[in-house]
Amino acid sequence: MRLTNSATENHLLAALPAEELEQLLPALEPVLLPVGKMLYEPGGHLSHAYFPTTSIISLHYVIESGASAESAGVGNEGMVGVNLFMGGNSSASSAVVQTGGYAYRLERRRLKEEFERAGAMQKLLLLYTQVLMTQMSQTAVCNRHHVVEQQLCRWLLLTLDRLVPTNRAAISTYGAQSPLTELVITQELIANMLGVRREGITEAAGRLQTAGIIRYRRGHITVLQRAGLEQRVCECYGVVKKEIARLLMDVASQSGRST
Repeated sequence: MRLTNSATENHLLAALPAEELEQLLPALEPVLLPVGKMLYEPGGHLSHAYFPTTSIISLHYVIESGASAESAGVGNEGMVGVNLFMGGNSSASSAVVQTGGYAYRLERRRLKEEFERAGAMQKLLLLYTQVLMTQMSQTAVCNRHHVVEQQLCRWLLLTLDRLVPTNRAAISTYGAQSPLTELVITQELIANMLGVRREGITEAAGRLQTAGIIRYRRGHITVLQRAGLEQRVCECYGVVKKEIARLLMDVASQSGRST
C-alpha cells in the first residue's frame, strides 16, 4: 500500500486551478481505506464523495439473490459519488474498496456548492461522468460477449494502470507499465467483481500462469508479462483506456498545466 499526503495525487483535484484547490483543501479529509470497506450500500444515504489517490474503489450492482458484478472501477483518475452532484443522495449500486490505500473525501454539501458555482470543478466532474458512463457501458458489453479469460485480462490491465504513481508526467504516459505488478486479491473477489463462477477464474488464471504471463499464489497475483495480457485481452480494455487517457488530457488542458 503506497502512502500519500497530497490531494494532487488525484487527477481531478490536481487539475483544479491552484487558488480553487487551496480554498477546497480545508474541506478535503484524507482517509485510509482498507480492502473490503463498504463506502456505499445500495439505497443508502450518501454523505461524502471520495477522490481516490492510491486506493481503487469498485462499483457493484447487487441483485436480490445477493450476487453482484462490477460495473466500473475508480482510481486516481476519478471520484466516487457522481449521484451527489447529479441530483440524488442515494445510489442503486454499492461502492467497495478493491485495493487498499488513501483517498480524500468531501462532504456532500460542499461538493454541491462547488459544482453549482459552475467553475472548474463542474467542468471536470462532467468530463469524468462521461468517462464513467463509457466504462459502465463497455463493462456490460464485455461481460455479455467475451470469455472469462478476456475479462480477467481487462480487469488486471485496468487495475495495473490505476496503480501507476500519480504525477504530471503520468498524465501523458497513463497506461505505461506500472512498477507495482503484484496485486493482493483473491480469485473469489475477482469472480464476484466479474460476476462469474470462481472456477472460471481459477481456470483462466491457470492458463495465464501456464503461459508465463502471471504467477498466482494464495491472495496474490503477480503480472510477469504485461504484453501477454495485452495480446489476450478483448477490445474493451482499449476503449476504456482510450477514454481515460482522453479525460486525463482534457483535465490537463482545463488546468492549463504542462504534462
